[in-house]
Amino acid sequence: MTASAPDGAGASHFIGVDVGTGSARAGVFDGTGRLLAAARRDIALYREAGDVVEQSSNDIWRAVSACVREAVEKSGIAAAAIAGIGFDATCSLVVLGEEGRPLPVGPHGDEERNIIVWMDHRATDQARRINMTRHPVLDYVGGAISPEMETPKLLWLAETMPDTFSRAWQFMDLTDFLTWRSTGSLARSVCTLTCKWTYLAHEDRWDETYFRAIGLGALAEELFRRIGTEVVPGGTALGRGLTAAAAADLGLAAGTPVAAGLIDAHAGGVGTVGARGGPGSVLSRMAYVFGTSACTMSSTRDRTFVPGVWGPYRSAMVPGLWLNEGGQSAAGAAIDHLLQLHPAARETAGKAEELGTSLSALLADEAGRRGGARAVPELVGELHVVPEFLGNRAPFADPDARGMIAGLGMATGVESLLGLYLAGLCGLGYGARQIVEAQSRAGISVDTIVVSGGAGQSRLVRQLLADATGLTVAASTSDEPVLLGSAMLASVAAGASRDIDEAMSSMSELGDTYVPLPETAAWHERRFRAFEMLQSAGRALRDVAGEGEGAGAAGSAPGA
Repeated sequence: MTASAPDGAGASHFIGVDVGTGSARAGVFDGTGRLLAAARRDIALYREAGDVVEQSSNDIWRAVSACVREAVEKSGIAAAAIAGIGFDATCSLVVLGEEGRPLPVGPHGDEERNIIVWMDHRATDQARRINMTRHPVLDYVGGAISPEMETPKLLWLAETMPDTFSRAWQFMDLTDFLTWRSTGSLARSVCTLTCKWTYLAHEDRWDETYFRAIGLGALAEELFRRIGTEVVPGGTALGRGLTAAAAADLGLAAGTPVAAGLIDAHAGGVGTVGARGGPGSVLSRMAYVFGTSACTMSSTRDRTFVPGVWGPYRSAMVPGLWLNEGGQSAAGAAIDHLLQLHPAARETAGKAEELGTSLSALLADEAGRRGGARAVPELVGELHVVPEFLGNRAPFADPDARGMIAGLGMATGVESLLGLYLAGLCGLGYGARQIVEAQSRAGISVDTIVVSGGAGQSRLVRQLLADATGLTVAASTSDEPVLLGSAMLASVAAGASRDIDEAMSSMSELGDTYVPLPETAAWHERRFRAFEMLQSAGRALRDVAGEGEGAGAAGSAPGA
């Protein structure tokens, strides 16, 4: 494909790029939000003992480039018709040396492995010590910082790998790396810095006393030049658009506008919460982005502090509104892990592969054949699951929490595997209910959950989320609302949309809705109480055994 310069009126399509935990994806959309084509590439994930998870920025850029080229080719749209490109990604830490060369982030010394992935919990001790300072900045992360955020990871690097820390030219969130690689601009997104780096967007500043108090005074001394001095809203057009080198990689025209990006979950929020049609409004809808992890996002006009729920963040997702962010550290990943514990998993997964589907999708279809959500009480039986294998992100801010399973028998067949799958889904739903209730106690009212993300595409999953939370669940008419959110940013950067509000209403629409089934309401109410009892038992066991001192949890144990 030969790229030519955008021709103004002829440039009417937008590209959204989403980099998740396991893959990069790109989609081409028209100005109404209709998806013309999409492409996907796997990205490498390196795991080691000690909750270490790493990636390569070079590998991710190669995957992004391949996705964009394939999506444009499949769409049949000429490069000149692409009016802008937007990016979203996981909130992972990218470490770059001089001239943007990658630096190693582990003792292995492999420079290609220069990303500490969001789900990497190596910095749990650093998070615990940061929380012991009780610095006022922590009020804006729900009272306790998570090892998934960036300042604990930076402190780990400074203490454990001082050579990498001192040699680093820039520390970037993955989204900001992608926009820098595309444009050469070092501007950071207000979304990434506010949600994961402790930037105080409502005051337009870093708090240098926080960095000095936690042991990162070096960043304050250099006036934060390595973590961001120019902070802009999502959708801001960066630099002069695509550089010649980036355009050649992506197969697009040099100068194509590039939007300041968002964290992946927040792109899903933009792609759904302001959509036209359906129940609720941007102020009463809670986005539930269900992928490897799950993120919940609620917008308010006024600043609202919710213990154990991240934020409030000013303009981090919807400009002018405050954002409270919760979720579960493992969601789709928790279900996958849960199923692998069952003796029938390998054989059943093989059957799923023969059918060209996933194990979870096969089990969802089987549940549908047996009566769907109405039959869940019978199919689950006595099984109870708290799927907190990577800790509790919200509302208890407890990274030391672990998964709990009760009611296991001796059954080893597909029937018991199905019951385990459904009990795990219910557990995720009850965790979402806890977040809704914590926000409600603080004055945030939610009447509709708007679901997006790959794991949330199942009708069974959506219905169970409604049943477990007692709220209406709505879904976008788009098959790719996260990609659509990033394409909306591109529309703003290109000037086709006045702002994100306009892009949300003109490019997205809600479709299917799911209301709680009255016939299972009493069962879910009893199960929710049992869920909280099991959570409390898990904490009590850790206390008795003297394990997991906690990372400064913002809330007490449920039921305590």
